[in-house]
Order: sequence, then C-alpha cells, then structure tokens
Amino acid sequence: MSAAEPVDGLGDAARPGTGEVTAAVIVNAPAERVFAAFLSWEKQSEWIPLTTVRVVEGDGGAGSLVEAVTALGPAVLRDELRVIRVNPPYEVRVVHCGKVLRGPGSLRCTPMSGNRTQVVLHEWFHLPAGPVGRLAWPVLWPGSKVSFTSALKKFGRLVEQGRLP
Repeated sequence: MSAAEPVDGLGDAARPGTGEVTAAVIVNAPAERVFAAFLSWEKQSEWIPLTTVRVVEGDGGAGSLVEAVTALGPAVLRDELRVIRVNPPYEVRVVHCGKVLRGPGSLRCTPMSGNRTQVVLHEWFHLPAGPVGRLAWPVLWPGSKVSFTSALKKFGRLVEQGRLP
C-alpha cells in the first residue's frame, strides 16, 4: 500500500494532504528495539512534548485507534490516528483521522551497520482553512519540521539509554 492508496472507511483522510513533513534520526540501537519502542504508544508521551498518548481501541497493532492529546494551557489539540499497517521491524503506517489533523503518515526503520537504525517519520497533513491554510503552510512548516526532528532525537536518546521500550 502506498500513502496515496485509499484506506477503507477513512475517506479523504487517507489521501496525502499538501502539508508534508519529514524528519529523520539515526539511533544507536538495532531496528527491532527501535521499532518496539515506537510501538509503545503510551510511552510516546515521554518524547512528544506536552502530549499524552493512549490506545483507545485495539491492541496498538493494525486496526487500532490511538489518541494523542497535546495541551498547552487552555489550548488542546486532539489527534486521532488509525494504525493501518504494522510491518515489524520496518514500518508503521497510520492515518490521522480526527477533526483537525487528517492525513496519512509513516514511520520507517532501516537497519544499518553497527546495530544502528535510521528512523524516518513522514506525514502528509491536510491543511485546515482552505487557501488560507495553504498560504500559511510555508510559515508553519519550519516549526513543524523542527518539532518533529526534536521529538525524534529525544526518542532516539531514550532508546539508546534503554529507557524505551
């Protein structure tokens, strides 16, 4: 399945949006351990700032519904994502299917020499507010890129320290 293929029951949320963000990090740990750490959904709260993550339906594998709630003071952003595919230890595919955050995403783990793993997180968000959202994206994109990269770096450090999974 490519990111462009429709996913049953998720409508347009499964199609890539125009807001595209990619972040990558190399983790000094084997792919199996890195992959297992990423699938520890609730533990994502330890490396995604201001966010609480929980599985609300299923076991965290394919078909599960995961909720990530980010709160900063009174502002709250609820992200719902459906786990579409789990291919251990290489790839997880999701579709953000909430009211605000929509679009497919993937995390890929590529084994490297020396028990290292390249981790690439790729998201294709639908931008809210139509033309205004598309105009705002070039301003918002750098912050999104920095946030994703910073979170992945923290993830990598926690895996390397043995604090994840």
